[in-house]
Amino acid sequence: MTDEWLSLHEAAALLGVHPGTVRSWADKGQLPVYRTRGGHRRFKRAEVELWASTARGGDVIDPASVVQAAMRSIRMKISEGQLSEEPWYARLDEEARKQYRESAQPLFQGLMRYIAAGGADPVDRAGGEAEARAVGYEYARRAQRSGMHAAEAARAFLFFRDALVNSVIEVYQVANVPSGRAWGDVLRGVNAYTDLILMHLLETFERK
Repeated sequence: MTDEWLSLHEAAALLGVHPGTVRSWADKGQLPVYRTRGGHRRFKRAEVELWASTARGGDVIDPASVVQAAMRSIRMKISEGQLSEEPWYARLDEEARKQYRESAQPLFQGLMRYIAAGGADPVDRAGGEAEARAVGYEYARRAQRSGMHAAEAARAFLFFRDALVNSVIEVYQVANVPSGRAWGDVLRGVNAYTDLILMHLLETFERK
């Protein structure tokens, strides 16, 4: 799913306000905005939705929307060639590279479900932990098939985790979301989920 660009009027319709209000928010730096070469204002739907949920709900925010916006950001970074700068990635054949590029999708989908569980329902949380172990196993097996050592496999996974954490932070900053509980809940969920993946990845290598 690609990011969707909105015109001034489309952003206003999404927010339920007059276009002049959106223009004012954007010009004051309150609402994230981009300019075309012709000077027209353009808005990213994910950023507008995230900004709206925060502006209207204080510190209450849907973590899934944050992760979804971060997913789009990471896809852009991968397309810009950041993966090609990684030594472990340079050693892979084209099929293995394709698998690693596509591995971000199940990672993020599992993360959204894990965060959504929030620890309130032990069954849901246990399901999220089981999914994290499965993702860790798949990362390990993919690395083993490519002839990687455990340390290289860990670096490969940490590339995606670091990209995810940095993208979550960027999403909050671009959408002008204040720091506080919203940041903490999402980042704690990201760290807990990805720690489970990394631990199972390394355990899988030990059982080789």
